[in-house]
Amino acid sequence: MEVFLDALKDTALVFPFILIIYILIELLERGTNITKSRKALQGPLAPLLGAATGIVPQCGFSVMAAKLYESGLIRTGTIIAVFLATSDEALVILLANSPTNGLAAQAILPLILVKLIVAIIAGYAINFLLRDKAAESAPAEQEECRHSAYSCGREREGKSHLRIYFVDPLIHSLKITSYIFIVNLVLGYIIAAVGEENIASGIVGGMYVEPLITAAIGLIPNCASSTIITGAFVNGGMISFGSCIAGLCTNAGLGLVVLLRNTKKIKRNVLIIVTLYAIGVVVGILLNVVCSAYGWLM
Repeated sequence: MEVFLDALKDTALVFPFILIIYILIELLERGTNITKSRKALQGPLAPLLGAATGIVPQCGFSVMAAKLYESGLIRTGTIIAVFLATSDEALVILLANSPTNGLAAQAILPLILVKLIVAIIAGYAINFLLRDKAAESAPAEQEECRHSAYSCGREREGKSHLRIYFVDPLIHSLKITSYIFIVNLVLGYIIAAVGEENIASGIVGGMYVEPLITAAIGLIPNCASSTIITGAFVNGGMISFGSCIAGLCTNAGLGLVVLLRNTKKIKRNVLIIVTLYAIGVVVGILLNVVCSAYGWLM
């Protein structure tokens, strides 16, 4: 029952973000086409704003970013920036422990700064590397619009504004939310069966191995993963700061669930996951080396 209620609570917290993003997508497409909508969210500040949004301790923003990405309204670098900056429950745990735990208090600002810097650099770098692909996608979308009723807005004919801008987004949101709830429930039961303490105790492996393990745990699309990683760092220093960062960089929350729902884009989804994992591991190892050299946050 506890796992069920936790899954229900986590899913309920995300639902408003999903509904808002579906309504936003409809509003962006009103009186314009998808290409213009994409340009509105693909300006030079997009990765910066994405990273800043991801820092907010709420996994709903990663879900919003995933839906925008699925709709072609933001670029790959921008969604990577949001995912890398997202920490789910980590900041909340650090803030709650900071009055009595010196390690937690010291780690708050460095965690925010490191994740923000990494997210911004990765976001701009990936968008730069994929700039040609983004430029070539516009004609293809315009061609798709000629054959797709949804892209051109013809599916709205005969529908009221209430139906277009609230009822339809609500129905889509409920479908996505039900999918997220099922994933949350299954993962919750698995984690409960294995035990969070058992998972945390299995992380320990040295400054070069730990980031490989924590980054993998961070990919679990459930708030329990950020809780396990942050708890292992704060409670007794079971893992290092760099290893904690490695896990939190890959901890994109329920945003990954939304992406993985699109089974037609398996290759794309795998590349995004591999990119997140690689960045998390590299950043974690580098931080471990630096922190070890200076005896800081170890």
